[in-house]
Amino acid sequence: TEKEKKKAVNEKTPSVQKINPAGYLNLLVNTMDNFTHGLAIAGSFCVSTRVGMFTTAAIVIHEIPHEVGDYAILVRSGFSKNQAIIAQLSTSAGGMLGAIFGLVSASSGRESLWMLPFTAGGFIYIALVSLIPDLLEENACKMPWWRDIIHVGLGAALVGYTATVT
Repeated sequence: TEKEKKKAVNEKTPSVQKINPAGYLNLLVNTMDNFTHGLAIAGSFCVSTRVGMFTTAAIVIHEIPHEVGDYAILVRSGFSKNQAIIAQLSTSAGGMLGAIFGLVSASSGRESLWMLPFTAGGFIYIALVSLIPDLLEENACKMPWWRDIIHVGLGAALVGYTATVT
């Protein structure tokens, strides 16, 4: 019968898994984030080798859990494990492009000091965009307000210490 033929054809054709658009959006944002990382590394090495090494180390430490989280987002969005790995590796091209752009900009004789504040502002923006919605939730952690002040103070002290070391 006609129904049996359609069923047999449907069983033979592989099913296409639908991928949530959030997965593609994550890839786009991750590529832009990696571009900013590459720009920060290039700009830091233009300042000095020591600043470049510190910046590279900080970005590597930041990227390890970040990439694991992005991998999980892609798998939950419908990517297979292999597709997620390949997609994550392809976003690293953004970092290379950012580094190339930064180095070409610096070697062209233009002032390259704009890169560090630009990338720092980008990092602060990304952090706030991801943190503010969580902080505004009514069911958010009921941590005492003074702990927030201590954490901000410790962060500022770490930044100040790093500035004096480099």
